[in-house]
Amino acid sequence: MPPQADARLGLSRRELAGAAAAGTGGGAAVGYLPGVSAGVAAVLALPATVGRDPAREYVVATSGANTATAVFALFAYRAFDAPRSGVLVAMREAGVPAVLGPMTAAVVVAGAVGVLGVVVLGDRALRAVGALPHRPLVAGALAFLALLSAGFAGPVGVVVLAAAAVVGFVPVRLGCRRVHLMGVLLGPLVVG
Repeated sequence: MPPQADARLGLSRRELAGAAAAGTGGGAAVGYLPGVSAGVAAVLALPATVGRDPAREYVVATSGANTATAVFALFAYRAFDAPRSGVLVAMREAGVPAVLGPMTAAVVVAGAVGVLGVVVLGDRALRAVGALPHRPLVAGALAFLALLSAGFAGPVGVVVLAAAAVVGFVPVRLGCRRVHLMGVLLGPLVVG
């Protein structure tokens, strides 16, 4: 975990606004597309950013894309009666009516609580996570995923998990982002 020196922004106002606007625009676009995530929107938005620090701008663009995707997925759900995210699928299965006003208000409240949570609890949470023993934590998470894969799909599930893990290392070796692997969802979406 990199040390966090102070609370000042590492981006200029212009860079911050550009990254936020690009992420928001990308999130608005993918909010209407099934199987395309806010992470994909952030990567697509990066060429529109203006600054010198792509890593920081990616974080800002991802935040804007996440929020915009949530809002515009609601609009798509209401307009097309077709959920565009897992949350909306779950809401539909639970019988929650697609009433745009309260749903949009819930997204706004959740966003505000998230901002306040980062400001108030962010440093403490970062210290707590930084103090955790990472190797045992990662090993435990991997073991849990292997057990879930075996439980849901048997030995084939464990083989698929191992193959996916190997594929997950390819972008790191090639120096690109893992979000490009999200393209794997497009085939099933086109067929289904």
